[in-house]
Amino acid sequence: MTDKTRHISRRSVLAGLAGGASIMALPGGIGTAGASNPFKMGTFFSLSGPASLFGPTQTACNALAVDEINAAGGILGRTVQIVAGDGGAPPAEAAKTAVRMMLRDKVDVIVGSHDSAVRQAIVGALKGRIPYVYTPLYEGGECAPNTYVPADTPQQQVRPSINVMHDSFGAKKIYLIGNGYVWPQQTNALAKRYIAEFGGSIVGEEYAPLGPGNKFDDAVTRIKNAKPDLVLITLVGGDNVNFNRTFAGFGLDKNIKRLSLLLEELTLQGIGPKNGNGLFSCMSYFSAVDTPANKAFKARYAKKFGEKAPPLSMIGVDAYSGTNCAASLINKAGSTDAKAVMAASEGLQYKTATGTGTMTNRHVAKDMYLAEAKGAEFKIIKSFGKIEHGEKCSV
Repeated sequence: MTDKTRHISRRSVLAGLAGGASIMALPGGIGTAGASNPFKMGTFFSLSGPASLFGPTQTACNALAVDEINAAGGILGRTVQIVAGDGGAPPAEAAKTAVRMMLRDKVDVIVGSHDSAVRQAIVGALKGRIPYVYTPLYEGGECAPNTYVPADTPQQQVRPSINVMHDSFGAKKIYLIGNGYVWPQQTNALAKRYIAEFGGSIVGEEYAPLGPGNKFDDAVTRIKNAKPDLVLITLVGGDNVNFNRTFAGFGLDKNIKRLSLLLEELTLQGIGPKNGNGLFSCMSYFSAVDTPANKAFKARYAKKFGEKAPPLSMIGVDAYSGTNCAASLINKAGSTDAKAVMAASEGLQYKTATGTGTMTNRHVAKDMYLAEAKGAEFKIIKSFGKIEHGEKCSV
């Protein structure tokens, strides 16, 4: 996607949402009483910072979900109204915004798709007083009270995909490269355990600071000298783009496979078709997922946003699922009372882009997909049915 296209998409989708503007009920959805007493949903999507590429898709998918929820009667019979915060802000700033949302704006629930540092700050700020639904893939282990995580976990992402890379491509010597924060480091700690299960070895491990300006020539030289069979990548956004371009530019893509754990359609566009040889990703959503539910979801999305629709990708579609999760959770509980919502979460079913999610231990078992980059798109080469999340959060 070009800078011009991205600008148009952001402007068209975010118009009227930023700053807490409401999304009104669709005709025939909710009566006057529901509209006059809106159910306020705070959102934290990536409107700035390194992950701002995902912001338009996150906001669009949230808007589609809210339209559908309002048409079906809203949450607790009330029209859903969005109060938008910036998930791309520094953690301390995001925490302050979350407190303002809760105390001043009186939001009833918060849905967020952002990095783990911001999640930890918001959890600390909310202290379980209102429900918080966290949607993007993450490192696992979030069991804070009144926090719900319909996100991909390392057990779902790494364990099945790394085993296929070993079984199908003979990958035993693994090099780990990621950004220097909680998600890559904790994910790699689990990856080492899964790699050891098939007798693999780690031949290198390094972390780059988050942000623009990272040059990966030295890192790629170290990888070349280590001679791994596979590079496991936990780099984010622009760093993932720069690394993979450099990797292919050095010619290492001819002999070394790559498995990236935060690689979806938007990042793949940045990497470019000529740099994707031997590059794989494992997530619970790709646009190429060939199911009736995903086809129907994409049709509804295209109908709502038309030619200016931001491209669909996992980091964005997760906001659709998370918004539906929040609505179903509170409607099942019959209130926003923390104890009632926690109890309602066990066995909760809610709509996703690819079907139905079922929550246990405040996480979700998922169908996962291993996909290979083919030009500017992904080809799904392996599907894994209902992989357990591995989390033990109590309710």
